[in-house]
Amino acid sequence: MITPDIVIRYFKLNQQVLRMQAKGLTHEDSLLTPPFRANCLNWVLGHIVVYRDQVLALLGDEPVWDEEQAAPYNRESEPLQAEDAIPLDQIISDLKVSQKRLVAALVDLTAEDLERPVDDRTLAQRLTFAYWHEAYHTGQTELLRQLTGVDDKII
Repeated sequence: MITPDIVIRYFKLNQQVLRMQAKGLTHEDSLLTPPFRANCLNWVLGHIVVYRDQVLALLGDEPVWDEEQAAPYNRESEPLQAEDAIPLDQIISDLKVSQKRLVAALVDLTAEDLERPVDDRTLAQRLTFAYWHEAYHTGQTELLRQLTGVDDKII
């Protein structure tokens, strides 16, 4: 059974991994793009903020980013251009803000809240998909970190 504590624990784990993967990298590092069709680290981290904003909306909270900030990081957006990129330090800071808001919103949920219909699913199903989506992108950050040439093992 999905509980708020489980969802909180998994989002916290992602947050720890994201923090470790970005540690010591520069904004310029975050803009490096693989030599194949993929997004840069900056886009992946910003996309996570955008997606967390959608989760926050499901939970009745305000987004961290406005529509203008979110636009370059939306699903199926054009490849991120350096001039449109939010500075890496700001993204990391905004991820922390979104994490605090997520935990605060999740901690008060009840079992009944989790069974509430949201479109064609329950809130619990939407939250577990959101976690899966974030974990998918969190995994990408390891390769994007290595693209910078750090050649380290942090996990």
